[in-house]
Amino acid sequence: MISSDMTRLLLAIAIALAAVHAAAQQLYRWTDEKGRVHVTDTPPPPGAKDVRKAGGGGASSAAPAEGNEPFALQAARRNAPVTLYSTRGCDACDEARKLLNERGVPFREISVNDEKELEELKKVVGSNSVPALVVGSFVQKGFEPGGYHRALDAAGYPKTGMLPPRKQSEPDPAAPQAEAPPAQGEAPTGPYAPGAPPQPRSKKK
Repeated sequence: MISSDMTRLLLAIAIALAAVHAAAQQLYRWTDEKGRVHVTDTPPPPGAKDVRKAGGGGASSAAPAEGNEPFALQAARRNAPVTLYSTRGCDACDEARKLLNERGVPFREISVNDEKELEELKKVVGSNSVPALVVGSFVQKGFEPGGYHRALDAAGYPKTGMLPPRKQSEPDPAAPQAEAPPAQGEAPTGPYAPGAPPQPRSKKK
């Protein structure tokens, strides 16, 4: 017969094993920026890649996170999506797009080339000048690299170098109207605003 002490001991061991098994069901498997694989019982840090939630017992039931995006990027995209307002032939818009691509930030770009898009720009940004960056509810008018990075940092986007660069190009509007000037009183401001006249190049003496 098994004594009562032995029964209690076996019961305690079974409870301990059950606790370990439960903890094993909440593991995260992820890769850092140096390519090293980690397994932790806490959510991965910003910049983690190939985040997977491991199943119990080491089985192959691990499922990749949405699009294999780092956890921090997924949260930032949900809470503060990025939109860039631009127009064709705008050097500052090109620089803004380049900064977002280099930082690896997914973004939506709206090329302002007709009255409808101009009205949307004025409603969202509060002016009719481009480029304009919208991060969640924050608006950055014009192109100022420091301001762009501060807005992205505040929204929780991984810093430059933590995400692979993107190659998102300038949108190609279906019906560009750059040659038709806007109606009187609706003229955009800024040298690169839609409908603005070409800027003469300064000649060096």
